[in-house]
Formats: sequence, structure tokens, C-alpha cells
Amino acid sequence: MGYDRQLARDRLEAARSIPISDVAQRLAIPDLKRAGGEIVGPCPQCGGRDRFAINPQKGVFNCRVCGAHGSGIDLVRHVLSCEFGAALDYLVGARAIEISDEERRRRRAAAERAERKREADAARFRRKAIEDGRRIWRAAVDPHGTLAADYLAARGVPVRRFPPTIRFLGAHPYRKKIDGSVRTLHTGPAMISAVLSPGDQVTAVHQTWLDPDQPGQKARILYGGEAQAAKMVRGSKKGGAIRLSSAKGCTTLVMGEGIETTLSAMHLDQYQDAAYWAGIDLGNMAGRMARAEDGRRWSGLPDLADTEAFVPPSWVRRLIFLMDGDSQPAMTRAKLEAGLRRAMALVPGLVGEIVTCDPGKDLNDMLLEEDPE
Repeated sequence: MGYDRQLARDRLEAARSIPISDVAQRLAIPDLKRAGGEIVGPCPQCGGRDRFAINPQKGVFNCRVCGAHGSGIDLVRHVLSCEFGAALDYLVGARAIEISDEERRRRRAAAERAERKREADAARFRRKAIEDGRRIWRAAVDPHGTLAADYLAARGVPVRRFPPTIRFLGAHPYRKKIDGSVRTLHTGPAMISAVLSPGDQVTAVHQTWLDPDQPGQKARILYGGEAQAAKMVRGSKKGGAIRLSSAKGCTTLVMGEGIETTLSAMHLDQYQDAAYWAGIDLGNMAGRMARAEDGRRWSGLPDLADTEAFVPPSWVRRLIFLMDGDSQPAMTRAKLEAGLRRAMALVPGLVGEIVTCDPGKDLNDMLLEEDPE
């Protein structure tokens, strides 16, 4: 029995030692491309375009539409819709091959070296991204009287007194890594927002490029005839938030994904003693979700081993997540439920709730429909 267990461990170690980029190449996942430090494209299962990403430095993948995530073995399971054992067979063969103790030690040492290199590369990439974000933030200026103020006013959320986390740049380059090299695809005005860590440090900037000829509209950025996202984060957003109002004297935290959505809730002013923070994206707000064990696609339960997801500070007694209605509703709700359960598990006495928007709309869409002026 011990012999069989050792063979099983050898197979698992061999599968785990295969770089996830090699796994993806072997699976021949279509339409993937390099973007920064990740490989992105449409999810091979749900089809979510540009919401599926493989991170070679961390050895993981994630789909922000269907919620699938994990290691190279999990990637095989996701793409081929197979069980764990079948995924192992795909990666290392169906037959367990006996190896010597010397070869076992060599493989283990090689895997440990590869893991140390992956961790070092990821840490170096993260430090460089944070430095870039802070440099952009230092260069940005007060947004009063700029296109950033015009943009928000046209979105129905005029700001008379800007929070210290929003600034502006008049000619900001839009840079993206394509085919191994960083290219400038566009230069223009941009609203720059600071992502603050739980320790009150700027660890990233959220950049929104604006159309100077159409107030309230984001810039149209094309590459190869394909529209690029006009919003981009540079730095490390994990666990952070864009703080759009002061938390002084507050006991409630209202959080949406985007700046416009969260400012819309702030503009409507439905909650007393509330602070308003933007969580940047669903992945940061919710963190990793535990795998469902009962056949459901999404468990709605947090993976508490994820230490990088957002957790509200101790002053928060009530956490309200705003649920956009323009994304996959079952997945979105499950993720937000997982985020609330994580927060309630880690902040004693916390009460959480989800406020939903109309189907196909976010809160800013609803605000503009009610008051287009």
C-alpha cells in the first residue's frame, strides 16, 4: 500500500512540475495572447472574452466570468471537463512508472528550484508594477476643472470636492505588452485613481482614459482593429480599494466594483454613517471561491487560504456590496456571497448584504436613466 501511495505522489509531483504555460500550449487553447505578465483571451469553457487569464509567474489561471481557477491540473480539468485522475493521466500518462530514489530527489529539487524562481519573478514583477503605479500617481494633478471633472459630471455624479484618491493627467500613455514588447497604443487625458492598501499605502493606480470630444465617454483605443479596454490598473490591487469618501465616524462601508458605480451610490445617499469605496473588480472584492462539492458550478463559499482578497477594516460593522446587473448574475452573486462570508468570518460581528441593480445595468446606468441631466 505504501508503494502505491509513493507512485501516486510521484505522479502528482510530476504533474505539478509542468509549467502552466506549457500545459496551456499542450491544450491548444485558441486565441490566447500575451498581455503584460499574463496570457489572456476567451475562456475555453464559458467564452468570456478577455476575462480569462493565465499567470505563468504564479502558475495559476482564472476566469472572471465563470469563476474557474487553479493550477495546471485544474486548467486541464476545466478545458477538458474531466475529473482529477483523468487530468493526471493527460499530463503524465495513465501508467505509473517506478522511479529511483535518486531520480525522485532530482525531480523534487528541480521542482523546488522552479517554484523559487517563479516566486522571485512574481515578486519582482509586483515590485516593478507598484513602482510604476506610484510614479504615475506622483505625476498626476488635482482634477478640479479638468476633463476628469467633466467626465464624472456627464456620468451624473458631479464632484464638487474631490477625494484625495482621484487625480488627472492630460497626456497619459496607454501602454500594453503585445507579443513580448511594451507598445504605446494611445496617448490622451486620463482620470487616475489611487488604490490604497489596508496599510494606507498607494500600491496601484486605476487609469481611465477619456474622450476629450465627448464628455462622459471613455476613449476609444484600437489595436489591429480590435477595441481595447479604456481602463487599466498598474500596480498591485490585491486587498486594496479606491477610497472615495472619508471613513471618519462611519460604521457602514458601501462598495461597488467601479468608480462610477460607487460614486452613484454616494450621490444617491441612501445610507447613514457610510463610507464609499470602489473595489476595482469582482475578483478583488470576492477573492477566490472554494470549489463546489455538490455539483453546483459556484459554491458561494470563500477559499480562506486566499490571503490577498479584500477584507474590510475593523471599524466596519455593516458591509454592502453593489451587484452590477450587466454581468453573469449567478456567478456574480456567488462571488459576492463568498466575499461577504470571508469578511464576516474575519471581522467579528460584521453584517453583510448585497444590493442588486436592474438586469443588464449597473447603478450608474440606472442613475442616468432617472436623471439624464
